[in-house]
Amino acid sequence: MRWGFSFWRRGAICGGMEYELDAIGLLCPLPVLKARKRLQGLESGDVLVVQTDDPAAVIDMPHFCAEAGHELLGHDEAGPVITWRVRKG
Repeated sequence: MRWGFSFWRRGAICGGMEYELDAIGLLCPLPVLKARKRLQGLESGDVLVVQTDDPAAVIDMPHFCAEAGHELLGHDEAGPVITWRVRKG
């Protein structure tokens, strides 16, 4: 099991930059807290791709996006890992 997280810039996308946040191994509420912190430093329209394996993220990430004014572009599941795409509002 991996612990910790990493953050890096992926490249340009239509309307902004895309960044990744690896939150695998972190449990609630840390994936959302790390996502919130990273989104604060991004420009409006940038996309943050967050990887989680915390089962609570299924509830936490959509709620966080709705409350914070970010757009949840979708998510993909590959085994225990869920990859979220969030556009900063």
